[in-house]
Amino acid sequence: MPSICLLLAVQLLAGCESFSSAGPQSPIAEPQLPAETPLEPGQCPPAETVVCAEPEVKVVERVIERNFEKVVEVPVAKDKLVLGSEEFFTVEPGDIRLRALVDTGAATCSLSVLELTRFERDGNEWVRFKLGDGSDAEPKKIELPIKRHVRVARPGFDRQRRPIVNMSLTVGEVTHMVEVNLVERGEFEFPLLVGRNFLKDAAVVDVSRKQVQGKPKLPSFSK
Repeated sequence: MPSICLLLAVQLLAGCESFSSAGPQSPIAEPQLPAETPLEPGQCPPAETVVCAEPEVKVVERVIERNFEKVVEVPVAKDKLVLGSEEFFTVEPGDIRLRALVDTGAATCSLSVLELTRFERDGNEWVRFKLGDGSDAEPKKIELPIKRHVRVARPGFDRQRRPIVNMSLTVGEVTHMVEVNLVERGEFEFPLLVGRNFLKDAAVVDVSRKQVQGKPKLPSFSK
């Protein structure tokens, strides 16, 4: 028994010696970062690469609305005449058929004549002129009393003092006695210009059409 205790004591003393000889346990070494190279005077630091996140792309849907013209048919009163932008009219006196321009911007009708001359008859002022239909036929001489005068201004021309007479104009089967101002012109595309004094309360104009009424039909009393 004493021998066994002695053996244990010797082993215990040997283990303590080995422990003390190993010394205290050294701490775990941390990884060392590479040392930065010192910059020389005047030297710029190296550029760093910066990676930016890609911008978010938004898709916007655009809707374009298109407006389409809508054609609306407007009923025309039965008692009104439908005229195109150009019509054939018969002028009285003279029974002369003329190509006319229907002009809603003109206040009165206008007639191009030849050899316009004013004269006096029975103390009243009259006018004498010649009117042709554009053919090779001899123009007809017409004499009418002057009702009044009007001054007309046209772009690029001097103001004109035109005589106004009463004349009968027929288009289709409609005849009206209206005031017509006379102008002396030799060359003209439309010898007769039909204004609002003929159209008012009597006709409507469809500018997209021409010669709607065809050949004028004179009233029976003028034949």
